[in-house]
Amino acid sequence: MSDDDFAELRGLRATRPQAIAEAAARRVRRPLLSDPGDRLMLVAADHPARGALGVRGDGGAMADRYELLRRLRTALRRPGVDGVLGTADVLEDLLLLGELDGKIAIGSMNRGGLQGSVFELDDRFTGYDAAAVARMRFDGGKMLVRIDPDDPASVRTLEASARAVDELAAHGLLAMVEPFLSTRGSSGSVVNDLSTAAVARSVAIAAGLGGTSAYTWLKLPVVADMEAVMAATTMPALLLGGDPSGSPAETYASWGRALAVPGVRGLMVGRALLYPPDGDVACAVDAAVRLVRTGVAA
Repeated sequence: MSDDDFAELRGLRATRPQAIAEAAARRVRRPLLSDPGDRLMLVAADHPARGALGVRGDGGAMADRYELLRRLRTALRRPGVDGVLGTADVLEDLLLLGELDGKIAIGSMNRGGLQGSVFELDDRFTGYDAAAVARMRFDGGKMLVRIDPDDPASVRTLEASARAVDELAAHGLLAMVEPFLSTRGSSGSVVNDLSTAAVARSVAIAAGLGGTSAYTWLKLPVVADMEAVMAATTMPALLLGGDPSGSPAETYASWGRALAVPGVRGLMVGRALLYPPDGDVACAVDAAVRLVRTGVAA
């Protein structure tokens, strides 16, 4: 991606804001799934809007928007990548750059629970709503649902998420729900409970949100016993990557085991693929695609 591409992007944003709606109107769409056996490989890029810019200990890894867009373009152009999750600023940049034709586009909805804030678990809907997702001709909306039994703010997130599930369903759009049971750690930071029992309980709660589950999918962490987690629901699920800590080989091995569990429909991964240790985005994405399609990373 050249400096000229970015100059044109900045120029459009400054002088022709209507170009975003025009690009959305002419975007070539595709079905979510074409066959009952299909799986999805989606790239997640909604972290910056929640102030979560770190990758592998580098607190500002995702702070450079131009570098993020370069990496997203590389990922989206790799064979087998189905689409992207992002907030409006990211998805609209990609629209203007012509990178969303034939791709699934999922709008990130609640980004109000800023990382490290005292109000982190009051995760209000400050991004897309269902009407905006439908207006942009995107394919669905994703919501983060962190539940702390000791924090009264959690019920507001649950209520808003249930409303979003219903509103997306009314438009015939995918509702991607990402649940966690969370607590405040000894340092005051939010910690997600990744025990099998806690993730299974979060699945049970998330699956019951709203007046219909017809369009609900789940976005779930990979934990020790994914069979027990997926036994908690009949809904399709995508696996998330999170902030990677182990080696890529260990990460891919854990994804491979989880992808073999019935009900798991693919990956929705961001930082682990966009910021691999060796910097080779194409190689990291290709390995993930092979896992999704064949169950083998290499």
